[in-house]
Amino acid sequence: MNYSEFPEVFNIKNTPKELLSQWYRLMTVGRTIDERAPNYLKQAIGWSYHAPYAGHDGIQLAIGQLFEKSKDHIFLYYRDMLTALSCGMTPEELILNGISRATDPGTGGRHMSNHFSKPEWNIHNVSSLTGNHTLHAVGVARAIKYYGEKSVAISSQGESSVSEGFVYEAINGATREQLPVVFVFQDNGYGISVPKKDQTANRKVANNFSGFKNLSILHCNGKDVFDSINAMTEAKRIALEEGHPVIVQANCVRIHSHSNSDKHELYRTENERSFVQEYDPYAKFRRLLLRYNRFTEDELQEMDSAAKLEVKAAHKAALAAPEPDPASIFDFVIPAPYGSTLYPEGVHQQEGEKKKLITALNETLKAEFRHNPDTFLWGQDIANKDKGGVFNVSKGMQKEFGKGRVFNAPIAEDFIVGTANGMSRYNEKIRIVIEGAEFADYFWPAMEQYVDSSHDYWRSNGKFTPNVVIRLASGGYIGGGLYHSQNLEGSLASIPGVRIVYPSFADDAAGLLRTAMRSRGLTLFMEPKALYQDPRAAAVIPDDFEVPFGKARIRRAGTDLTMITYGNTTLMCLEAADRLEKEGMQVEVIDLRSLIPLDKDTVLRSVRKTGRALVVHEDKVHGGFGGEIAAILTEEAFEWLDAPVRRVGSTFTPVGFHKALEKEILPNAEKIYQAAINLLKY
Repeated sequence: MNYSEFPEVFNIKNTPKELLSQWYRLMTVGRTIDERAPNYLKQAIGWSYHAPYAGHDGIQLAIGQLFEKSKDHIFLYYRDMLTALSCGMTPEELILNGISRATDPGTGGRHMSNHFSKPEWNIHNVSSLTGNHTLHAVGVARAIKYYGEKSVAISSQGESSVSEGFVYEAINGATREQLPVVFVFQDNGYGISVPKKDQTANRKVANNFSGFKNLSILHCNGKDVFDSINAMTEAKRIALEEGHPVIVQANCVRIHSHSNSDKHELYRTENERSFVQEYDPYAKFRRLLLRYNRFTEDELQEMDSAAKLEVKAAHKAALAAPEPDPASIFDFVIPAPYGSTLYPEGVHQQEGEKKKLITALNETLKAEFRHNPDTFLWGQDIANKDKGGVFNVSKGMQKEFGKGRVFNAPIAEDFIVGTANGMSRYNEKIRIVIEGAEFADYFWPAMEQYVDSSHDYWRSNGKFTPNVVIRLASGGYIGGGLYHSQNLEGSLASIPGVRIVYPSFADDAAGLLRTAMRSRGLTLFMEPKALYQDPRAAAVIPDDFEVPFGKARIRRAGTDLTMITYGNTTLMCLEAADRLEKEGMQVEVIDLRSLIPLDKDTVLRSVRKTGRALVVHEDKVHGGFGGEIAAILTEEAFEWLDAPVRRVGSTFTPVGFHKALEKEILPNAEKIYQAAINLLKY
């Protein structure tokens, strides 16, 4: 909608009649669906989760009217049915989402009802993690600013979601970077049954941010159409013309229960429930249209009848739509990766100068930034003069590629990952590399965004995937102790939708990083920091070397025992295997390189040949990734085994700081050797 043709300030008298008619139609259609939604559940048709929007009508109409599809970017929350309709989605599309049909334009029935989206219009698919899409809105606003487009990102949410820490991170980041993003807080006074007074000391939650620089805060009556339209118009103007974020605090009422699984009679008095009914925004708007003679009762009744017919037709069409196909559950878990043509097995025979692992990472990052000008890197402490991260992996990158592409992030891991997700939504060409944390151990605050990003591709039915590489300096052997020496892959490997790679040598680090940066989807890149400068991990690296995902590398051939390993322990396994060879035993060492996807074929072929398997990794034996490998071998190679599958890893304790403690806890070549001897003697 182009509002430049209309009055600067809207009111009941000066708003063109055709616009009033359009608004009334949207509000009537929306309210009709809102009231019918619970009936779908009663009839076992669907809509098992419905959060009625009645009482938010003014602000939701306004948000949608100010949204320019395929230009602006908008992130709705679960109560934003009228917002979705006002943005241009059809009644049929809303019902398709509600009853979870395969043709739902946002998720194809994969996500719970009342999560409305249409990615091709930039009405983004969001998860049920309350308020987390504020970070995505900030990320896409960063891209809007970088590429110089005159558009805005809009994040819509309830006031209670603002209690989440990542909302503060989002607003802090948006104000620091001065980004064109509008945060709308729809304040109905309740977070399910929790009253606002239990959420914040301020009566208006937006005022919690009143001390933030580069931030405008607007207040409006979210029950009133005109006040809401005027507030959203001003918010968008500020974001576009003044170039900084805006919060719109919209005062609403919640007329019904939080959702169809909630009973507000249990915590709201009859007087309060009657009070909010009296402030019904839809009824008020209808009365205004009559009071100021903009429409007659007959005209409104005619529009009421047309709205009911429109919803009835949408209902009939939606019921005829197909159900999701159960056979499709494995579609869109992880996108197909960039395909290597020169190195299909991820091996090479090139000779020459060996480079250390840290050099391999640094040079590959620079090469890929030259290859794709739409590549970005950020994280903590990565771009300070000549320093490039705590280990200098990104040294020299900001100097060559500029502050727009390589920059420091706040010490807020959720913000780092969440804004990467958001920025990658801007266009498909963008590739983002982030240091998820300075040390892998510090990554846990980002788990909300990690999990959310992991199922974006699946949840959106293949319409969006974050094209992001998360780098983490992992493992011990540096005397780091707690928060500097732990391993995460055993915990993270249980989450579908993310590739996990863990190289041991410089050439594989370069090849896997290149493949990850050229691929669509989310890749967790674990870096064994103890090997950054270790000459034993140095290797010759061909130009443009690539290592495909899911391709293990046989580091040493053998016939008596298979060692399956990755990361720091690969070098230890090779050391133990050399020692065993001197004693007449031939050990095959398989460097997995890629945990997800896993090269089962190479592992199974080796174990069928040797009849014995020793799984070795630095992470804890208890709950470590080796347990998955052992289970696969037990299920799929049992008849070839001449001995039980054994595992070597860390003790079920944290990694201690003192060298004596660390040595006792972590695996080493001697422990691997002893385990191998015992297995060979079985």
